[in-house]
Amino acid sequence: MPRLRQVPRAEVTSKSISRTYDLLFGDRDPVAEPGTDTGTPGDWWTVFANSPDVFDHAVRGFALYRDPNRKLDPALRELGQTRVGWVKASQFVFSQHCKSMRGLGMPEEKIAAIPHWQVATCYSAEERAVLAYTDCLALQAGRTPEAVFDALRAFLDDEQILELTYIVCLYDMHAVMSRALRTEFDDRDDPIVEVAAPKAFSARDFLDTGRRPA
Repeated sequence: MPRLRQVPRAEVTSKSISRTYDLLFGDRDPVAEPGTDTGTPGDWWTVFANSPDVFDHAVRGFALYRDPNRKLDPALRELGQTRVGWVKASQFVFSQHCKSMRGLGMPEEKIAAIPHWQVATCYSAEERAVLAYTDCLALQAGRTPEAVFDALRAFLDDEQILELTYIVCLYDMHAVMSRALRTEFDDRDDPIVEVAAPKAFSARDFLDTGRRPA
């Protein structure tokens, strides 16, 4: 379950949230009867409904990047969104945007190679530049070598680079929030935990330099 309360349909007073609930869930109460057409629980929406202003701001962000006035190639945009989902370990963002890439006609080989793009040969020079820049934004907090930026400038203008930067960082935020609030497919326990040692093990064994394996 998400870490924040979900807002049932009966408590919604915002018209925009009501419209969104209708669009995604039909007549159902998404808290009592969760589930969307894409296979997600849909609790991202019911959690964000705790703040109608935040909900509306987020939805406007989705509308902005999908606006036909955007200059950036949607395939390049989705490449960045999917990769940022992977590097931020958000199964929700990664999984949803794999589907979006497929919807745009991206070959399965390229979708499958997102986690290891650095050694994949299926991407064009332009796609590799987008992936490298995405990693600079998501993994290096924006620290971007000139060579990476020069590679972008070779095929994107200033407006397109700004769009790419904004959208990747927007989805970096959504990936982080989804994990922190445990919404959708990110409602998972952290896999990095201590593995119990055998009963005969003593912590002193680490300090016994003379000890040899049996």
